[in-house]
Amino acid sequence: MPAVTHIIKRDGAVVPFDREKITVAIYKAAAAVGGHDRALSERLAAQVVALLEEEGGTPSVEEIQDLTEKVLIENGHAKTAKAYILYRNERTRLRRLHGGRRQTGDDVPWRTLWRTLVWNLDHGVHTIDGLNARVRDGSFAELVTDAEAAYESDVADIARQIIADHERIRLVLVSGPSSSGKTTATAKMSEKLREAGLAVVPLNLDNYFFDLHLHPRDETGDYDFETPEALDLPLVNEHLAALLDGREVQMPIYDFKLGRRIDRRVPLRLERDQILLLDTLHGLYDPLSASVPDEVKFRLYVETLLQVRDRAGGWVRWTDVRLLRRMLRDAMHRNSDPEQTVAHWHYVRRGEIKHIIPHLRRADAVLNGALPYELPILRRHVAHLFPGFVDKWRDDPRRSDALARATRIQALLGEIEPAPDDAVPATSVLREFIGGSAYGAH
Repeated sequence: MPAVTHIIKRDGAVVPFDREKITVAIYKAAAAVGGHDRALSERLAAQVVALLEEEGGTPSVEEIQDLTEKVLIENGHAKTAKAYILYRNERTRLRRLHGGRRQTGDDVPWRTLWRTLVWNLDHGVHTIDGLNARVRDGSFAELVTDAEAAYESDVADIARQIIADHERIRLVLVSGPSSSGKTTATAKMSEKLREAGLAVVPLNLDNYFFDLHLHPRDETGDYDFETPEALDLPLVNEHLAALLDGREVQMPIYDFKLGRRIDRRVPLRLERDQILLLDTLHGLYDPLSASVPDEVKFRLYVETLLQVRDRAGGWVRWTDVRLLRRMLRDAMHRNSDPEQTVAHWHYVRRGEIKHIIPHLRRADAVLNGALPYELPILRRHVAHLFPGFVDKWRDDPRRSDALARATRIQALLGEIEPAPDDAVPATSVLREFIGGSAYGAH
């Protein structure tokens, strides 16, 4: 095996390889949690170098760091691995703050991401194999209980921020990409605020979609619900301004199965001491609430920050988790079969990248809508569908994007042990997608 002689830095420069830097990085991470064994750090660094030599070529800094994490975890040094991961991500954040080269995924809620990864490491579910072990050894129900408690705690923490500033806040915007869990987050936030004595009025902006025949189609017949212009923005702003002014509005009702607003309207009024909660993809998009002054808004962003590695060592994609969720939700509530959902996902991603993710940094708080135990349950519901998608789209050039996505997800689901739904409480965000939610249908 050829020795590693050079590495690729983040700015693309190729520089000589210095294995001592790996030893020092491991030693510093170990020291942060009370370890001071230089010889052990050198042995672990040697394992990293051996893996680099096996792979060959000129590795990047990121690849070296990934292998260092792998070696620490596989050798049982979970606490040191956590310290190393946190140090690594903090250095990334500081580079961005001080003018470092912009990295892919800049619009990422790092603090929430790190906390999630540490939780998963502590519970042994930061990998698919670790998750499978919890299914096989009978401790899956305990994992569900612990994860639900952590989610409830996060919601309570954000609710306390709103409660502490309730004299200023009149409008809470619960935003985030498709199927991140906004509906459940809105319902739980309402509960927490009401328990604190605050009066809350929820408003789901899905009712403000234009009728389906007004939406453009692409060459495959797909509709685009993901752009903010799919919403009747003038009517949204008119109603928001009226509500915050104490006037009554007639809220429309949108039937997704019919693809249009129905004739019935719901009268709605907001009293002076009430807070309006909006559940919408585009809560951080300024034109959606331009009629409302910024000083009375609180912006909550919800994302599925799963933080689990597959067997190849790659991170499970957050967007793939949300796609699996949406397949189930759309089949139940939106008259859309799972094949349509997967085929349409290019619209979802395009809309997120253009209209949602760029506004993330404007959020006042971030909630992780993912649950570390959900993959085994989602796998049970949808894995059987993907072979058919792959076979059908294999020779259809119009579906190349959908085929690539379906192939990747099929491989992922093939690694996962299925688990039953019975341990999932009715109040769980996962119930929003698999059915049986205490908060009703979406």
